Amino acid sequence: MTTRKLFYYPSNASMAPHIVLEEIGEPFEMALVDREQNAHKSTDYLRLNPNGLIPVLVDGDMVLYEAAAICLHLADAHPESRLAPSLATPERAQFYKWLMWLTNTLQSTLIVYFYPHRWVDTGDTQAAKQVQAHAESKIGALLDLLEAHLRMNNGPWMLGDQYTILDPYAFMLCRWTRNFAKPARERPVLGRYLQQMLARPAVQRAIKTEGLVAPLV
Repeated sequence: MTTRKLFYYPSNASMAPHIVLEEIGEPFEMALVDREQNAHKSTDYLRLNPNGLIPVLVDGDMVLYEAAAICLHLADAHPESRLAPSLATPERAQFYKWLMWLTNTLQSTLIVYFYPHRWVDTGDTQAAKQVQAHAESKIGALLDLLEAHLRMNNGPWMLGDQYTILDPYAFMLCRWTRNFAKPARERPVLGRYLQQMLARPAVQRAIKTEGLVAPLV
């Protein structure tokens, strides 16, 4: 069996694929891409991902980037792990909806928060602060939507009783808010949900490998 290799940096968008790999339980390797040394912009890394972003998964002869795509590929490659609902079912449709929402709506707004200078003129720190403040407010509203969804759910996970790749993805994004004025963990249902995620052995293994420290969420 070909060993997969995940190119990662601690607590980056590689965290969700890392947890999914741990959940599957098949052999894989981790390759650190040191952002502090700008390794994600190196010639070698850009051959894997010309966008210069983390993560990348090398799976045999295939090179795959975009965290959501990697998670979906892993779920489909391991149907026995039940990390995604069956194809052409209402549950699968809801699964697609929430995966797209997590990556295209919540994650993209978090990126605006963390990199506000990308949306303003060079050196305009006041404008960057305003962009960041608006992004944080928008993220708060999105977390409220996630809280409401989990409250209405019939089970502990995003799709109810079935744990899927949505859950590591939501965990990763909620973790990114840990230093906000009102982080995800302060919402009652989300707070319990995140503690359930922390209790999973696969999550604990990923946290240990990445060397993450408190606050974990």
